Amino acid sequence: MDSADIDRQWWKEAVVYQIYPRSFNDTDGDGVGDIPGIIEKLDYLDELGVDVIWLNPVYESPNADNGYDIADYQSIMDEFGTMSDWEDLLDGLHDRDIKLIMDLVVNHTSDEHEWFVKSREGDEEFRDYYIWRNGRTDVDGWTGHLGPDDEAPPNDWGSFFGGPAWEYDEDVGEWYLHLFDVKQPDLNWENEEVREEVFSMMEWWLEKGIDGFRMDVINLISKPPSVTEHNPPEPDGFDATFDGPKIHEYVGEMGERVLSDDLLTVGEVVGDVSMDDARQYVGRDGDGLGMLFHFDHMLLDRGGDVWEYYGYDLTDLKDVFRHWQKSLEGEGWNSNYLNNHDQPRMVSRFGDDVEYRVESAKLLGTLLHTLHGTPYIYQGEELGMTNYPFERLDDYQDVDTLNPVQNALDEGVIENFDDVKDSVAALSRDNARTPMQWTDEEHAGFTDGEPWLAVNPNHEEINADTAREDDDSVFHYYRNLIALRDDDDVSDVLVYGSYDDLWPSHTDLWAYTRTLDDERLLVVLNFTSEDQQFRLPREDEDHATYADELPLHAGEVADLDTELLVSNYDEDVESDPTEFALRPWEARVYHLS
Repeated sequence: MDSADIDRQWWKEAVVYQIYPRSFNDTDGDGVGDIPGIIEKLDYLDELGVDVIWLNPVYESPNADNGYDIADYQSIMDEFGTMSDWEDLLDGLHDRDIKLIMDLVVNHTSDEHEWFVKSREGDEEFRDYYIWRNGRTDVDGWTGHLGPDDEAPPNDWGSFFGGPAWEYDEDVGEWYLHLFDVKQPDLNWENEEVREEVFSMMEWWLEKGIDGFRMDVINLISKPPSVTEHNPPEPDGFDATFDGPKIHEYVGEMGERVLSDDLLTVGEVVGDVSMDDARQYVGRDGDGLGMLFHFDHMLLDRGGDVWEYYGYDLTDLKDVFRHWQKSLEGEGWNSNYLNNHDQPRMVSRFGDDVEYRVESAKLLGTLLHTLHGTPYIYQGEELGMTNYPFERLDDYQDVDTLNPVQNALDEGVIENFDDVKDSVAALSRDNARTPMQWTDEEHAGFTDGEPWLAVNPNHEEINADTAREDDDSVFHYYRNLIALRDDDDVSDVLVYGSYDDLWPSHTDLWAYTRTLDDERLLVVLNFTSEDQQFRLPREDEDHATYADELPLHAGEVADLDTELLVSNYDEDVESDPTEFALRPWEARVYHLS
């Protein structure tokens, strides 16, 4: 890539830290994290060096889905504090030159939102804010166990959280659509007044001073005609909900009406998103989003149910990242993440969380911070926090775990929980939601009360206090990775350099280059608990096992200045990047100029 082609934006050069407030820090002893708790830890975030906080929902909510069922977009949930607390948080962040983006959840609301209450009551102004439809009466053999005996739901879609995607309301005499929990009715984006309400609400938050939005399941807001029309054609399959027929019209309208290049905007897109759609969402002449959260790498090791866990192959993981890195190059921007509030802990999923926890946590961090795109850190990732040792179904809180498993047990799909407990424990979202581990004291210093979700017992070893005192900890390694984006010698190639995979078929090593003009980074990662050998190919050898077009060969290095920029092992690290042995989970980054 040529530096003349750089389209600079502050959010491309930033590092984002995600806070799940319910589990971050509790100051009032009720066992639930709160906004004053975040304020209490602002110096910690400043010390880490992050540029942006992504705050999961703190809006008024009955908590059917831990805040993703919003009852009032413009008020703060009592558990979390007050609007004055939130304003103090924003000021405290901005005083430290840290920006704030809010979670935008506009595919659905809570069924306790005023709009839905009035819609359910028959208020004509709000009737079409949601998707109400008559059931089907021509379905043979329907038992009517979820509605009247003589009709079935409008179609046979299932919800993401288990069970049907339609709920029959006896008072209304119709069914409403909920792609998620029954208490999360989907908004009807066909209704222009709904869009006006959403855009007005977004502008209200921007006027309060926030710096962007993370957009929850944004590619689901456009539904197919078989759902949106009152006299619909034949039902569509559930896949028709992904990137629906008017999705770019709606997101593009949002981009034109509300968004700007100065905002950090990242849209969560579920399902099998085509690259044409991806480029339209984030392209220079597209819908106006800055980047996307896709799930291609998050689905490699699992099936459709939370108990279907298969593990992953490194080559498949590399393929996904290469596809997105190269396909958006020059046309859009990537977000880079390996865990968040909806995913298990990355060191347990992609690393070795027992013998090489520290080394593999550092390696995974190296990957995320040296790819092309904006890196996202999920709270506790910088400590190397691990999955929780769940044993019983009663240990879980998450509806996305409890509902599907309980339904499968009730229907005989699985005979007993013990048959699937290990897989469920590996994949459940609750792994990410266990409280932040601040100290080695009771409840990890998270709360003086009883935590809403159990604290991982390994907090006596893995905690922020211990990590900050240890210069070789994951925490300090992350500080160094983050600081590289402000290092004048390497920041441009690190942020804007093109990505090229050196050895895509290697099952154990991930090696790639980042290139901008005459500057290069060589990144080599050993994704195993065994020693591995690496060497750059020679120009004149048969390099069929390497990439088709070599981005770098050994002969070129002789004419370059080389510097070992990053290593997660402190001792006996060679400065020669052409050939070397890698220890278990070793990561190296060389600067070649």
